[in-house]
Amino acid sequence: MSRAGGGKSGRGSEDPWWVRLLLVGVCVAFAGVFLVLPLANVFAQALAKGWQASLGSLAHPDTVESFRLTALVTAICVPVNTVFGVAAAWLVARFEFRGKALLVTWIDLPFSVSPVVTGMLFVLLFGLRGYLGPWLDARDMQVIFATPGIVLATLFVTVPFVARELIPVMQAQGSDAEQAALTLGASGWQAFWHVTLPSIKWGLLYGVILCNARAVGEFGAVAVVSGRVAGVTDTVPLRIEKLDNEYNPVAAFTLAALLALLALGTLGIKTWLEHRQHAGLARAQGPMESSDEH
Repeated sequence: MSRAGGGKSGRGSEDPWWVRLLLVGVCVAFAGVFLVLPLANVFAQALAKGWQASLGSLAHPDTVESFRLTALVTAICVPVNTVFGVAAAWLVARFEFRGKALLVTWIDLPFSVSPVVTGMLFVLLFGLRGYLGPWLDARDMQVIFATPGIVLATLFVTVPFVARELIPVMQAQGSDAEQAALTLGASGWQAFWHVTLPSIKWGLLYGVILCNARAVGEFGAVAVVSGRVAGVTDTVPLRIEKLDNEYNPVAAFTLAALLALLALGTLGIKTWLEHRQHAGLARAQGPMESSDEH
C-alpha cells in the first residue's frame, strides 16, 4: 500500500535536504555541548598533573575504602533486586489479582521520589530518634550512619530497574509456551529455567546493567543515611564530593573519570546486547519469511 507522497515509504525521504541537515546539526551540537565537552573536561582535569598524580590519588586509604564499600553495596543490591524484579514481573504478567495496579505503582515509586527524601524516610524509621531507633539501639544495632543504611537506601532507589524491564517483555510474550511445557510434564522450575528464562534473558540483562549502574552512582539517598564518615561510610560518589570540597581536583576528577568510564562501558554493553537481540530476531524471522514465501 503506497503513501500519499507518490509511494514513498518514509517521511524522511520527503523532507528537504536542509531540514535533515539542520536536525542533524542541532543534535550534534546539543550532544557536543552537554555530553562530549563535559566528559572531555572530566578526563582533562583528571590528567592535569599527569598519570602518576592521578593513579597515586587512587591509593589513598579512604579512596580504597570507598571502592570497597561501593562494591559491597552493589554486590548486595543487584542480586536482591534481580530476584525481586523477576518475581514481581512474573506476578504482574502472569496473574490477575486485587491490588495489581497498586503493586506496579509501588514498583515505580522510587522513580518519582527524590533520593534525598528517600534518605530522610530511612532516617525517620531507623535513626536514633526514629520509630525503630530506640529498639535498635537497645540491641546495639546500627542502621543509619552505617553500611546497612547505605544498602537499604540503595536497594530502594534501584528497585524498579529489573522489574520494569521484564514486565512488558513477559506481558508481550504471554504464557502459552510455559503452559505447553507444563502440559508435557515439566515442573514449574523446569518451565521457568528452560522456557521463561531464555525468552526474557535480554530484558533481564538490560535491567541488571541499569540496576548496577544506578547502585554504583547513587548519591542523594546514600549521602543522607551514611553520615559521610571518611574511610567508613563514604562511597565513591561521596568521596568525589569530599575531595572536591577539600580542593583536591585531580583526585576528585580521577574518581569521576572512573565513574564516567563505567557509565560508558555500561552503555557499550547495553548497545552490544541490543545488537545481539536484534540479530537473533532477524535470524529467527528469516526462516519464517522463507517458509511463508514457499
